[in-house]
Amino acid sequence: MMDVSELGESARYLRQGYQDLMKVHTVPWDGKKRVWVPDEQDAYVEAEIKSEATGGRVNVETKDQKMLMVREAELQPMNPPRFDLLEDMAMMTHLNEAAVLHNLRQRYARWMIYVSHGPGCRRWG
Repeated sequence: MMDVSELGESARYLRQGYQDLMKVHTVPWDGKKRVWVPDEQDAYVEAEIKSEATGGRVNVETKDQKMLMVREAELQPMNPPRFDLLEDMAMMTHLNEAAVLHNLRQRYARWMIYVSHGPGCRRWG
């Protein structure tokens, strides 16, 4: 594993340290229940499925503990935490609008503004 400090003073803006990434990547995860749901203010919010679909609708509880009934077609699957803060987003298991937005938000909050979207592509941020 490369020591991030070898990249110079700007390294903290390009990559997270190994220990910092491990804190993010090892959060407990239940992939069958975690989804993104549309939200008027934040575009998508994290939610957990509380009941299976009946009549095309699913009960979910958002991260801020709001109970919603959402059409099943509006749900977008979440990636496991090991995919958080990815530089190459083409590596995501679920490459959907909510997952890309979440990754960009996480990286931006940590000043890790450069990402790519596949092999051989120029970086964008």
